[in-house]
Amino acid sequence: MATKSEILIVGGGVAGLALATRLGETLGKRGEARITLIDKSFSHVWKPMLHCFAAGTVQNENNRISFMSQASRHYFDFWPGEVIAVDRQNRKAVLGPVQSTDGTVVLEERTVEYDALVLAIGSCANDFGTPGVAEHCLFIDNLVEANGFNEKFRLELLKAFAANKELDIAIVGGGATGTQLAAELHKALDLVRLYSFERNPPRLKITLLEAGARILPAFPEQVSEAARKQLEHIKVEVRTGAQVSGADAGGFMLKDGSYVPATLRVWAAGVKAPTVTTRFGGLSLNRSGQVIVQPNLRSVDDERIFAMGDCSFISDEPLPPTAQVARQQAHHLARHLPALIRNGTDVPNCVFRNKGAIVALGDYNGWGTLPGGTVFGGGMLKGLSARIGHLMLYRQHQVELYGLYRGLLSCLADWIDALVKPSIRLD
Repeated sequence: MATKSEILIVGGGVAGLALATRLGETLGKRGEARITLIDKSFSHVWKPMLHCFAAGTVQNENNRISFMSQASRHYFDFWPGEVIAVDRQNRKAVLGPVQSTDGTVVLEERTVEYDALVLAIGSCANDFGTPGVAEHCLFIDNLVEANGFNEKFRLELLKAFAANKELDIAIVGGGATGTQLAAELHKALDLVRLYSFERNPPRLKITLLEAGARILPAFPEQVSEAARKQLEHIKVEVRTGAQVSGADAGGFMLKDGSYVPATLRVWAAGVKAPTVTTRFGGLSLNRSGQVIVQPNLRSVDDERIFAMGDCSFISDEPLPPTAQVARQQAHHLARHLPALIRNGTDVPNCVFRNKGAIVALGDYNGWGTLPGGTVFGGGMLKGLSARIGHLMLYRQHQVELYGLYRGLLSCLADWIDALVKPSIRLD
């Protein structure tokens, strides 16, 4: 009996989990290959929701998908851990030890063989080596960081409430993450009014710092301007052309010599691949640490290795680091990897089809863009169509992973949960 092909997927984000689920339903279910997903976490969250988890306006307990449960239902294996090295010559990936919260080693360093390796480890914020940022700033690149920020946010709110002081928060990065986080934090404060001991909640001052000429640079200028006006309407100070030169325990230093004080300092600017890519067997990387791949998502250095999503870079046609791109690339590999495994058929080039973009500023407003430049949202309904569209993207993601029946039940469970539990995280 022939040995099963080993397909190793590293990273359980939007792209990695979608690929593992689809390949499990084809190659895994038929016993044609063993599909193994590796992730250092035990559960998946939709990364575009992290700013909501950070603000506490969405409870993350019902929005996590267990890797073990997903694997058991869709015919793939899951192992917790982080790939710390790749031996390309022997086609082996080295997993670092798994430790408990107290530092006890649960699983020793292990080695996993592969016939095809797919890297989908996502991205993180890029501090560009700015002095003090790593030491004094908070990040929200994953659920652990989002929960950590939320805990600090709630405690600082409590301190400001007790002392009748203002809480200063500065966010660096006027892209979708930083802009939406600013709105969600104000939404959180509005919800606090419902549960505070008094009717006057703590005062909140949020400053959004963007180095470029406008916020939301990936969107048309009219959306950027409308978003700026909306943020200023809810008392967010938006500063463009604000280049950060350093950070300390009290705030940010700007290149123009000014200083922005902030109790909580959030860095949401720039995108780079995790530094672990430098240990992946000498694969070619760009300046941001992303794995350079061909248009068919295969590494330019190794025919056995593919990369997709935020950790990959196509030199001929760079794509934005968005969930939409990652999802389409996962679908492409899920469609064509079976033929590669069965008969060696090469994977064709992946063609990205832009379906537009949506940005939602809490319950305050939202806008969307369609291919060709059409803009929708805003207006008297406060961008209701765009905000609903933003929510439906998440529901679509749930249905894809759960299936139609369980996906709809998940939506129903969230609706019921919203009637029972507080509308903001309070513990």
